[in-house]
Amino acid sequence: MENKNLFRQAKDAINNLMNMQGNGNASESDHQAVRQAIEAAYKDASPEEQEQLQQFEQQLKQNDQLH
Repeated sequence: MENKNLFRQAKDAINNLMNMQGNGNASESDHQAVRQAIEAAYKDASPEEQEQLQQFEQQLKQNDQLH
C-alpha cells in the first residue's frame, strides 16, 4: 500500500508544481521535491506506474528548460 501512496505523492507533486509554475510561484526547492518524490515512487511502482513516472520526469525536464 505504501507504493501506491508514493506514486500518489509523486503525481500530486508534479501537478502542484505545474500549478505553481503557472502562477510564477515555483522555486528550485519545489522542483527538487518533485524529483525526490518521483525517485521514491519508482522503487515499488508497477510497470504502468513506472511509465507514468517517466512521463512526469519528461514534464519536469521540459518545464526546467522553459524556466
